[in-house]
Amino acid sequence: MEKKRNHLWIAWILVLPVILLRGFTTIYPVCATIINSFLDIRLLRSQETPFIGFGNYIKIFRDPKLITSLQFTAVFTFVSMFFHIILGIGLAVLLNVKFKGKRFLRSIVLIPWAMPMVVVGLAARWAFNDSYGLINDLIRRIIPAFHYDWLIFPVSARLSVIAVDLWKDVPYFAIMVLAALQFISEDIYEAARIDGAGKFQSFYRITIPNILKTVLTLSIFFTTWRMTSFDVVYSMTSGGPGDSTSLLAYRIMTEAFTNLNVGYASAIAAVLFLLMAGLSSINLFFIKKIDS
Repeated sequence: MEKKRNHLWIAWILVLPVILLRGFTTIYPVCATIINSFLDIRLLRSQETPFIGFGNYIKIFRDPKLITSLQFTAVFTFVSMFFHIILGIGLAVLLNVKFKGKRFLRSIVLIPWAMPMVVVGLAARWAFNDSYGLINDLIRRIIPAFHYDWLIFPVSARLSVIAVDLWKDVPYFAIMVLAALQFISEDIYEAARIDGAGKFQSFYRITIPNILKTVLTLSIFFTTWRMTSFDVVYSMTSGGPGDSTSLLAYRIMTEAFTNLNVGYASAIAAVLFLLMAGLSSINLFFIKKIDS
């Protein structure tokens, strides 16, 4: 017993440097951001950083540009996640069906996810152009007189950003769900068929319950990534037209590095952190419900 305790202490000593390094690189930035959010740090104005309490947080709810960013972040996150789940499960079920070329299809389906989002965003900016874009060129093959500049109008620009985000990350979501499908025994489906269950009943009663925990776990990470998404907007629309496609993460960048208003940017980051923690807690609650 004493020998095991000595080995445990040795293990802790060996892991301690990694824990300290990880704790420092995680805890310190969070604490520094929260502290800065209570200060008026404007690098263009002066080097003074007076304490203003909740001034930056009050400004958030009085800033119409930020309210627009908050609204689009909510729409972007929930709409994107809804279709990630629906399309991801559908694609995973399709890839799980036995047919010739299945391995090849599983390989190429990950190509969009493997591409850097900045490259995808720049390509999408060209693709959605009215004059020489791929999207309108395909539509004109059916409707010759069609003209529409997708990134000029707020609604279509938002829809375009969401569509590009789905095209890029749905394949990865589907592959993760596919991995969960591989663990469902065929014997269960065979027993269901013998009992008279149809394909829809088998999907609803067997497939969904067995992959639900995986889907909810993936939703935590994908929701976090959606809320902190920055590169798709930066490379595709630069927040435009106006501020209609400006996500919170993009607003944080512009306030911190363009306007050099570090205190206000820190307050936005703190609010974003709380929103992410709240949504993650909800997902974890449902995961615990499934386990219990």
